[in-house]
Amino acid sequence: MIIVYGIPNCDTVKKARAWLTGHGVAHEFHDFKKQGVPGEKLPAWGKAVGWDKLLNRQGTTWRKLDAAAQASAADAAGAQALMLANPSVIKRPVVEWANRITVGFDAKSWAEQL
Repeated sequence: MIIVYGIPNCDTVKKARAWLTGHGVAHEFHDFKKQGVPGEKLPAWGKAVGWDKLLNRQGTTWRKLDAAAQASAADAAGAQALMLANPSVIKRPVVEWANRITVGFDAKSWAEQL
């Protein structure tokens, strides 16, 4: 089963979910706001895509963090702690496919994945 992790009001998550539904792809949605960030999954996500890709340093939440909080994400442990405390700093959506993990939405690569 494909699992899409994210925040429901995120435009990219909306596009990704609509794309999956439009292509008849069964999937589950895990809402970071309601269900929290699955802390046990973060190490695997970081290993699969890299912490730099998983941590969204371009978003509003990141820009609102103070310098000390941003600096705490300098290594994997610090980035993981920051993501657990501030789910909105995780680039979205994180998708667990049958054989890999992706971050973000790219219709072309998703079509190839299927």
